[in-house]
Amino acid sequence: MILTTTQNIENFKITDYLGTVTGTIYNSSYSSKGKKMSFKDMFNSSKYYNMYEEGLEDLKEQAFQRLKENASKLGANAVVAIQIDIEPFANSSTILVSILGTAVKIS
Repeated sequence: MILTTTQNIENFKITDYLGTVTGTIYNSSYSSKGKKMSFKDMFNSSKYYNMYEEGLEDLKEQAFQRLKENASKLGANAVVAIQIDIEPFANSSTILVSILGTAVKIS
């Protein structure tokens, strides 16, 4: 499946617009692939930022997988005009990753 932030896909023609699709997930930004950050590690800035980055990348990948699953259910073979929104929950270590796009058929 082709995923793009642009409105068109070069060398392809959009034959059908199938609707808006989303991929959304939320979780603690202090965990990645089942590993959680220890309380002690939260005070080590390099470990903190490294774990935060790994956790965010993992969440984005999961959100993209959900986007592709939802597009496939509509019969799409591409998603165009993708937008990514990352929001932290106030007073929490939890972040929300939301991906929105338009499911299309291309030829």
